[in-house]
Amino acid sequence: MTKIRANNPELKSWLNVDKNSDFPIQNIPFGVFKGKNGNTRCATRIGDNVIDLYALAKLDYFKETGIEIEVFNNNVLNDFMALGKPIWRKTRDRISEIFEENNPELRENNKHKAEIIFKFSEVEMVMPVHVGDYTDFYSSEGHATNVGTMFRDPANALFPNWKHLPVGYHGRSSSIVVSGTNIHRPKGQTRPNDADEPVFGPSRLFDFELEMAFVTGKETKLGESITTANAEDYIFGMVIFNDLSARDIQKWEYVPLGPFLSKNFGSVISPWIVTLDALQPFRVKGETQNPEVLPYLKFEGDKNIDINLEVYLQPEGGQEYRLCQSNYKYMYWNMNQQLAHQTVNGCNINVGDMYASGTISGPTPDSYGSMLELSWGGKKPITLPDGTERKFVNDNDTLIMKAYAEKDGVRVGFGESRTKVLPAI
Repeated sequence: MTKIRANNPELKSWLNVDKNSDFPIQNIPFGVFKGKNGNTRCATRIGDNVIDLYALAKLDYFKETGIEIEVFNNNVLNDFMALGKPIWRKTRDRISEIFEENNPELRENNKHKAEIIFKFSEVEMVMPVHVGDYTDFYSSEGHATNVGTMFRDPANALFPNWKHLPVGYHGRSSSIVVSGTNIHRPKGQTRPNDADEPVFGPSRLFDFELEMAFVTGKETKLGESITTANAEDYIFGMVIFNDLSARDIQKWEYVPLGPFLSKNFGSVISPWIVTLDALQPFRVKGETQNPEVLPYLKFEGDKNIDINLEVYLQPEGGQEYRLCQSNYKYMYWNMNQQLAHQTVNGCNINVGDMYASGTISGPTPDSYGSMLELSWGGKKPITLPDGTERKFVNDNDTLIMKAYAEKDGVRVGFGESRTKVLPAI
């Protein structure tokens, strides 16, 4: 495994970082912010400090990296990602060096600091990438088994193909939005259990899906395939992904071609992309895959990642209540396999494409990653601290997802994905 300078657990920054922060100097994620002057720039974050990468480059702090300054003067990260993994790593290492506690280079230059560093509370985070295409996988065995048990024969909860390939579908990229964007309850066709014909109206079974997603930073040509061995050269990093769902619309529409209106009305991501390099120390062995996979899906090494996941629900005017805790390590199919499968037929990929994991559910009821599972289809309502019950998500409820990895005293996190459910229009 390549040793990465910026991952050194002994590093400390001259910037103030709370011990429980998701953003120590070992993280150095990438995002895009809008400042008070209205300018939109590429950025990174240490503690509660947002660092303007264009200002940093313009003031010659990146001069030895060979990076073109204007790549950071942008409202998305796509141009930076397109520079490739060696540049991603070099940039992250250089940022680490600049903000290391013993480096006076920027620390002692108050004029430059005023141009480069902003408080997180003073800026607006915006969508970090232009997402051209989006794939939603279905790669957690726990979730797939729960859903199959609920709606089919428990003895045959998984479809015959599930353990032979990473099942996925092509979703709508235009409705992927950044944390803080509120989503209206969708309308569509449903067919009540006691009815012969469908009806039209707002979804009654509004749900979240606890997912993570990865973003590609390198393109391929039509006809080319990516292998499990080289997949990580194409993957820039990861975000939290709340794949909002309308279960009643989905139940009526999904045969024979899968989800459509039940999924494409909104998915909410966290604003910071955490690089695969930053997540390297948290690699773990994945689930045992049985039966043996076909040769193009075989891989070597630890490809799963130990990322703690949490979902909170906050009623309007009420307190946050934790609905579940799960972990990304429960993925049956890993990112390398997903990308290899996506491209094995020659499908070309682009910079900024997004690939969601599918709902991540663990082995115990408190680790289920959706209201569908937590309330078992509405049969086991959840009681909140204010005494109200939830089978699914109500109007004016706020959903908050959090994710972080922790090891050797270092916590590398993603911040949060937050959205409020507004009434149907």
